[in-house]
Amino acid sequence: MISELFSFIVLGFSLAIPVGALTIEMIKRGMRSGFLRSWLVGLGGMSADVVMMLLIYFGITNFLTGQFAQLAIWILGFIVLIYLGISSILDAFQTLEIKLGTLKKVDSLLGSYLAGFAIAISNPMSIVFWIGIYGAVLAKSLQTLSGEKVLLYSGSIFIGIAIWDIFVASSVHFSKGFVGDQFMKWFSVAAGLALILFGLSFGWRATMVLYKMVVETF
Repeated sequence: MISELFSFIVLGFSLAIPVGALTIEMIKRGMRSGFLRSWLVGLGGMSADVVMMLLIYFGITNFLTGQFAQLAIWILGFIVLIYLGISSILDAFQTLEIKLGTLKKVDSLLGSYLAGFAIAISNPMSIVFWIGIYGAVLAKSLQTLSGEKVLLYSGSIFIGIAIWDIFVASSVHFSKGFVGDQFMKWFSVAAGLALILFGLSFGWRATMVLYKMVVETF
């Protein structure tokens, strides 16, 4: 029982720790607007992971592995990350322009949450993780545990994710006081470029999937 619970917590860490588009967005918002906005990005990403976990648990994998679904997900990821990347670059300069005394542009709470949800739900790499790794752990656990217990234990995945998200948001929040506005400006630009690169890679994969579909059709 303890070993099963621990394995799911470790699984959550393995999903959260790799630096990707979601972590970059958390750091960017944390540098600009503090702990709460950064944490809400992570919470949005966690909400998307809940959706993915339930889809896999209830066996709706064909919906995610078909060619049309893959194409739609790659395209969605491309659009979301390109949009967020461009917005990050534009915001870096607009924030500098509208700053008057202590007045700065602040990210909205809902916008931070939705950004995290959009990044996670449209990330094909996250889908690969849930189908491949969680699917394997789920199949193994179902051999020794009831479905209800497995679903309950699966919730411990989000303990690992939540701990990591709080660590990232707290670290960024407390470190942002040691850097100046110019650093945060150019960090937002760099973060925007990183998101755009992620988006372009998704766009390339979408092109490859579309090409494969066309070739198979003709």
